[in-house]
Amino acid sequence: MRMLNLLKISFKAIVLNKVRALLTMLGVIIGVASVIAMLAIGEGSKQSIKAQISSMGSNMITIRPNAERQGGVRLSRSEMQSLTLDDFELIQSEALLLTNVSPQVSGNGQVIYGSDNWPSNIYGVNPEYLAIRVWEVQHGSMFTDAEVKSASKVAVIGQTVQENLFTNGENPVGSMIRFNNIPFKVTGVLEEKGENTFGQDQDDVVLAPYTTVQKRILATDYLQSITASAISEEQSEQAVEEITALMNKSHEIQEGATADFEIRSMEELISTFSSTGELLTLLLVAIASISLLIGGIGIMNIMYVSVKERTREIGLRLAVGAKNNDILMQFLIEAILISVTGGSIGVLLGVSATFFIEKILSWPTSVTGYSIVISFAVCAITGIFFGWYPARKAASLDPIEAMRYE
Repeated sequence: MRMLNLLKISFKAIVLNKVRALLTMLGVIIGVASVIAMLAIGEGSKQSIKAQISSMGSNMITIRPNAERQGGVRLSRSEMQSLTLDDFELIQSEALLLTNVSPQVSGNGQVIYGSDNWPSNIYGVNPEYLAIRVWEVQHGSMFTDAEVKSASKVAVIGQTVQENLFTNGENPVGSMIRFNNIPFKVTGVLEEKGENTFGQDQDDVVLAPYTTVQKRILATDYLQSITASAISEEQSEQAVEEITALMNKSHEIQEGATADFEIRSMEELISTFSSTGELLTLLLVAIASISLLIGGIGIMNIMYVSVKERTREIGLRLAVGAKNNDILMQFLIEAILISVTGGSIGVLLGVSATFFIEKILSWPTSVTGYSIVISFAVCAITGIFFGWYPARKAASLDPIEAMRYE
């Protein structure tokens, strides 16, 4: 009952000074709104990056040659010949934590259809490559394993290649295109994927059997890389360890020696981007929290003013039997009410701000429950922390001196 009375008294004191209370809340409102908006932007960015990486294949694993030095010159990975079809067959047959495996070779050149041409990249893969990259064929079909074995001159093209070659709206499926003057029959068109995390156009691509690219375009018998997908994203690291063990044994890599291959999983990339995103979010929140700190100082300042203005009232209450703890709780509750009310308005403002940021600026945002809970908790702590000293000052006043105060 005593607490309810103190709450009523504190509420009335705030209502009597509405404008001052609102101005005091302003710092807390701006601080909380900024914190929620910054957390939403940070979380939205992380989710957006993770979604983009997942669209490339979140459980994808890539095995590439390790760069070597010959005569003091570091060779490019594409020139290394340490990966072979034997490695691909070994991984495909013995790795238990993989669902799909594809060799990969690539080259660049001019794609030609009629009088139109377009500079692009051709990737030599097998049909499992689409499942690894989480890709679908929008029109037509993917080439088959039989066409891979026979090194058929067939290809699947991306949307960008289609738009730049088939400018009159022709159906590419069944048409003949040329890549560096080698004819390829188009069997399908890939669905649109857009740019990846690094700003590369994923639709500017031509996929063909790796056997065809090796023989007809590159004239090589080694692989530039091997791409695989783990059973699940959670098992990517175990899959990497399994492949490493198989490759070490196959390539006779001694313990402690530098391997002639390198294995990377998307889990590493996701982890790197997530760490960067979290650091950026913390930085944004730290900047936004300055407003909250200023709001807390504003609460302390106003509570000091309130104590000074109500010194006679405090003395009178103490004289008629109020305890020091009652006075302390009264002013502390008043500070907390100002802080929490400002926090509530700040939450509404912050959530509204994230909506406009996403709609108007097209930035990815995601308001999480924990950001709202943290904001309310910080508001309560701010009220207690910055309201405690003025409340304690009021409670320690001498009743006689307080009643004499003019």
